[in-house]
Amino acid sequence: MAEPNRAELEGLIDDLRRGYDGEPWHGPSLRKVLEGVTAEAADARPVPGGHTIRELVAHLAAWDDVVARRIAERRAMEEPDVGDFPAVVGAGPEAWAADFRELDARHAALLDVLADLDPARLPETVAGKDYSIAHMVRGAAQHMAYHAAQIGLLKKLM
Repeated sequence: MAEPNRAELEGLIDDLRRGYDGEPWHGPSLRKVLEGVTAEAADARPVPGGHTIRELVAHLAAWDDVVARRIAERRAMEEPDVGDFPAVVGAGPEAWAADFRELDARHAALLDVLADLDPARLPETVAGKDYSIAHMVRGAAQHMAYHAAQIGLLKKLM
């Protein structure tokens, strides 16, 4: 039988993979929700004062980076170096594709950090926080599902 922390780590990685581009139980994955989103739709603001799809994608990429760095560097970080909702730069298909590639890269980097993580570290308290690495990673999966739902709603409003 696998050690409890190993099984928990494998479950956390599975949750992140399914939520990103697999088949989560709650509905479509983030990548599925983003299918077919054009640059024009990504920059549209159907809710005055709300975020665009592109802003949400940049936000998710930035927070995947924070989670990975908090684990790998044992670094206390309050928010991403680029800000909670990083400014999106440029417009058009090339800019949207670049943001999408950044999201893919940051998510893959987080999965790589977790794949290399010693499962015994899961109960370790995150630097500068009062919660464990396991709790933070569960939160990252929940964060992704939350914003995937927002993106789905934004698509329906267009």
